[in-house]
Amino acid sequence: MVADIIMTEDLGDGVIKVVLNNPPLNLVTLALSERLIEVTKDLERNEVRAVVLTGTGGTFCAGADIKEFASVRDRVVEKKLARENEAFGGIELLSKPTIAAIEGAALGGGCEIALACDLRVIAEDARIGLPEVKLGVVPGSGGLYRLPRLIGSSRSMELMYLGEPVGADEAERIGLANTVAPAGEALARAVGLAREIASRPREAVAAIKRGVRQSPALSHEEAVRLTLELSDHVFRTEDAEEGYRAFLEKREPRFGAEHTDEERSG
Repeated sequence: MVADIIMTEDLGDGVIKVVLNNPPLNLVTLALSERLIEVTKDLERNEVRAVVLTGTGGTFCAGADIKEFASVRDRVVEKKLARENEAFGGIELLSKPTIAAIEGAALGGGCEIALACDLRVIAEDARIGLPEVKLGVVPGSGGLYRLPRLIGSSRSMELMYLGEPVGADEAERIGLANTVAPAGEALARAVGLAREIASRPREAVAAIKRGVRQSPALSHEEAVRLTLELSDHVFRTEDAEEGYRAFLEKREPRFGAEHTDEERSG
């Protein structure tokens, strides 16, 4: 395994940058999937508050390495897809917010990685899509269920039936991307967004992510119970106390800061 096929960099302010580093197209290989599993486990244990995921060399990720197909086709689930699903699921299940910064192309497996992130910032000249049907296969690492959750079933089937990628403006219009950045500035825009999110109260942000991610699979009653559970937890945090004290005192809250007994007592 190439040790630096995925690189991480601490950007400060609680933000970590994760870089797919398999040039020139940052293709999803068996080695990349294995390394991504390791990285997401490390991130969960880390005190990081927000994660930005991008690719090196001006391309996010152009999909799977087709050259590996011959060696995995006999047991594709066991050899390839199960590990990709674990790797991409690790991104989705992180308790910390994740943002994909997309330059160049996010195709196939690259699109599926972006879909596993909470937010997507795409450069104005980038393209994103799931072209697997053109190879006679399907998006087997999350695209089949994550895309419909994001943009609806009918639009998703159109994109996957035709296998044609869409540009940045269309991606934003249909809800596949959150925002469009000027060419070459997707990473900077995503990092700025990550810093802003990282400044918010950690437990509240984690609760929002858990609630949004889990609720679609729950009944109404279960979703209400989860909402009440999460609310009970965050209302007991010091950041919640700081939030309402700051509101009453007409000042900016200092989330995550150490507060003295004098401050707490008013």
